[in-house]
Amino acid sequence: MISQSLLFNSFLETPFSPRQRSLQGWSAILGFILLSVTCYFAGAAGTLRLIYPVTALIVAIFLYLRHPILYIGFTWWMWFLTPLVARLIDYRVGWDPTRQILIAPYLVVFVTIATFLRHFPKASRQGGLPFILAFIGVFYSFLVGLIYNAPVPVARGLLDWLSPIIFAFHLFMNWRDYPTYRQNLQRTFLFCVLLTGAYGIYQFVVAPEWDRYWLIQSKLFTSSGDPVPFGMRVWSTLHSVGPFGAVMQTGLLLLFTASGPLIFPASAVGYLSFLLAQARTNWGGWLLGVILIMGSVKAKIQMRLIAIVVVMALCVIPLTTIEPISDVVSARLESFSNLENDTSFRDRSGSYDRNLGIALSNVLGNGLGNIWKVNEKTGQIEVFVIDSGILDMFFTLGWFGAIFYLGGLILILVSVIQYSEARFDSFVSAARAIGISSCAQLIIGSGMLSVSGMILWGFLAMAMSAHKYYQHEKITKNRV
Repeated sequence: MISQSLLFNSFLETPFSPRQRSLQGWSAILGFILLSVTCYFAGAAGTLRLIYPVTALIVAIFLYLRHPILYIGFTWWMWFLTPLVARLIDYRVGWDPTRQILIAPYLVVFVTIATFLRHFPKASRQGGLPFILAFIGVFYSFLVGLIYNAPVPVARGLLDWLSPIIFAFHLFMNWRDYPTYRQNLQRTFLFCVLLTGAYGIYQFVVAPEWDRYWLIQSKLFTSSGDPVPFGMRVWSTLHSVGPFGAVMQTGLLLLFTASGPLIFPASAVGYLSFLLAQARTNWGGWLLGVILIMGSVKAKIQMRLIAIVVVMALCVIPLTTIEPISDVVSARLESFSNLENDTSFRDRSGSYDRNLGIALSNVLGNGLGNIWKVNEKTGQIEVFVIDSGILDMFFTLGWFGAIFYLGGLILILVSVIQYSEARFDSFVSAARAIGISSCAQLIIGSGMLSVSGMILWGFLAMAMSAHKYYQHEKITKNRV
């Protein structure tokens, strides 16, 4: 349950009672769901591509102003479920190559630009300097993009790069209500692991028509498997394997900090679907996160976490011995011992060899929206995709923008590593581990964008929020 005491609205700068406004907030969310379901089954599924983002934005603004706690949960669920909604609509009315409905989560997040603009003048004095630096880096690249690139890709790039930063800033500025925000995140990701994990297993076993249709139309056979039962890599309700791996990695690490009867069923379906996603990068990120959590908490909490890991292993390992799950998982695990012959590893290594020198010599950057390149062999224009967050930063932001962006990120990392609150608050330890492991994965993927970026910046911001909250509590007690 959400705390019944008065909380603080960081934008309006007024207190509010979540209990008194709960009915309003849930009515808005349920109205949004009912409208979407009605349009889908009443023959107006095609219009949902416009109605869905617009109504999501309206609901987000209402929740942001009236019930900020529900706004946070609504935002995360928009990231978790919107890709599935898009696939269901495509299956019903035909493929939409523009993928315009996927803008909905970005619009919901961008509401927090109000928090950033309101608190920007005094943010540096309150500890928000890292977010300001990152904002400057992205805004610089936005200006460069307006000069060199088409406006629509530039606007899309701005949403991709800026959304995680302003959302994280919003979380940080609500540090006064850290316990409630912590509880909200724990509950949100608990149900996320349970529901998306269960759907992921269903997706692997059944291969629903809408998922198969999306896989065929998107032509992602090489990365997401074959559109047949037991042939697909699991991506559940998310857009693709990478985002699902990032979300599940985060949720499974957060389960170490939660309690309740749903923990073990959520862990069972979560870990199994996580393995079926075959996301090796996220497997490594999860392992790094566990090591960081174990190394930062008290011995008593360590013993509890070890017990949880053992019980979870006893629940999940027997499931992985069932055919054909065992073949899929074992084959992916064996690839760690033969990376030199792994196609994905060779492609990423080749990308670094070809592009590292070019990226590091790019002083001004190509700007946001620079998603196209000319194929030297065919002369055709192709989508420019880089499997590295570091390379992407220097290509897009250039040295000038990257210095600000990386400077903000490094400032946060240096700060959160020193926080002592992780010794007694396991959520701080988990949030810090999630942020650090996400940063480590930037070598392999662009984890600072989309839902992965929300996780990276958001959980580092929660660690900062916790530190400021406990420092304030300590000062208050000393005064008393």
